[in-house]
Amino acid sequence: MNSSIEKILFSEDEIREKVKQIGKKISEDYKDKDLVLVGILKGSVVFLSDLMRTIDINCKIAFLTAKSYGNSTMSSGKVELEDTLKTSLGEEITGKDIILVEDILDTAATLYAVREKIKELNPASIKICAFIERNIKRNVDLTPDYKCFDIQDGFIVGYGLDYAQNYRNLPYVGILKREIYTKIN
Repeated sequence: MNSSIEKILFSEDEIREKVKQIGKKISEDYKDKDLVLVGILKGSVVFLSDLMRTIDINCKIAFLTAKSYGNSTMSSGKVELEDTLKTSLGEEITGKDIILVEDILDTAATLYAVREKIKELNPASIKICAFIERNIKRNVDLTPDYKCFDIQDGFIVGYGLDYAQNYRNLPYVGILKREIYTKIN
């Protein structure tokens, strides 16, 4: 275990099993559909990579950069979107079935903004797949259609989740020690 981690919440094996279950469900739900998985960068890249390998139907992938945290543990409340969707997919997504793939659903402000942007492109459907949902009161009405895990408290890292761009490479999800993110620089 990394010395910056207080406690492991979800092990590699637990993650692998949950991702496999979600992939199977998506495969069943989207059989004979034109599926596009849209990963919200950077956090979703590990989850999306594993998820798409468990889906046994044809699907395409695209990416969109959206951020509201920067190097903080709290959302700034301001969502920055980099519109790379059309160029990364290489074609219009009008009429396609979209699943937005996100690492963690917290306040949902970022994902809400992304979903609204995707709606402008007139997809056949939009659903949300979150690796982790933090069960908190939100200012926007947004819940995932698919999710692997629920959490309540703690600043978590690993499996794509970061603090100041670090810890994404951990193969598990753990709670980051408070002294790591409360240091005065």
